[in-house]
Amino acid sequence: MKRLLVLFNRLFVVWIVAGALIAYYLPQLLIPLKPYMDWFFALTMFGVGMVLNPDDFIHILKNIKIVIIGVASQYSVMPVCGFLIALIFGFNNEFSLGLILTGAAPGAMASNILSYLAGADVAYSVSLTTASTLLAPVLTPLMTLLLANTYLHVPFWDMFLSVCKMVLIPLAAGILINRYFHQKIKSVMEIFPAISTIFIAFVCALVIALNRNYLPQIDIWIFLAVIILNLAGLSIGYFIGYISKFPLKRKRALSIEIGMQNAGLGSVLALKHFDARTALPAVIFVFICIFTASILVPLWTRQNNK
Repeated sequence: MKRLLVLFNRLFVVWIVAGALIAYYLPQLLIPLKPYMDWFFALTMFGVGMVLNPDDFIHILKNIKIVIIGVASQYSVMPVCGFLIALIFGFNNEFSLGLILTGAAPGAMASNILSYLAGADVAYSVSLTTASTLLAPVLTPLMTLLLANTYLHVPFWDMFLSVCKMVLIPLAAGILINRYFHQKIKSVMEIFPAISTIFIAFVCALVIALNRNYLPQIDIWIFLAVIILNLAGLSIGYFIGYISKFPLKRKRALSIEIGMQNAGLGSVLALKHFDARTALPAVIFVFICIFTASILVPLWTRQNNK
């Protein structure tokens, strides 16, 4: 069973593409599931809490300075880059808001796995992801409000409550259950990464299904904007690590952490509080992250071997 779950997670790209094809040709299968996406995401975050180690929080407290640098970079570089890119390209209000919201999301849990594969500082990556996720109820809607309120009305408190219900509460519940019932539940913990994989594929597919008639209008400039956002996060993150005099592995971890966003949360918030078009940048961002990661990981791994 364990091998099957590992194989399932490694085929992440396959499930994303399969979900996209189903959504494009059979959108009626997915659209009725939209009301349940909040619960699905909460279950995913509960699973993340179940695999978090309490020592991760001790690591944060012991290294508070470098964690503050990382989290401050996370919540400034990406949303500001999203705002500037939208301004330069002159996108419509929905897509501009979507770019900013994608940038304002916390770090993705997948960044921890990529840091491991790329030979980066995994403990630092986990600390940043945990800290940025815990701060997401305040900072994600706040940065969206500050940068995107000129495009569309941003419901700060509604977004705050949504992130609390979908992220903070299930995450805390998972951590507590793992802390006090670890031995009893460890046999089922391996299934939660697979649930996360299914959820991301589901959200991407749902956004595509809801935008079925709009997709043909998307041009190369939209994809280019999302690519620039991803590359800006990776490169500026590495540069911040450089000027902060971080060791090589920590610079790599910061680069990956800032360059990869929790696109699942960004998509869900866009669908819940705005419209389906606003969720498109986050979905495109998933595909772009997969592509850049497929280049970075083997490149840095080869450098490690040398």
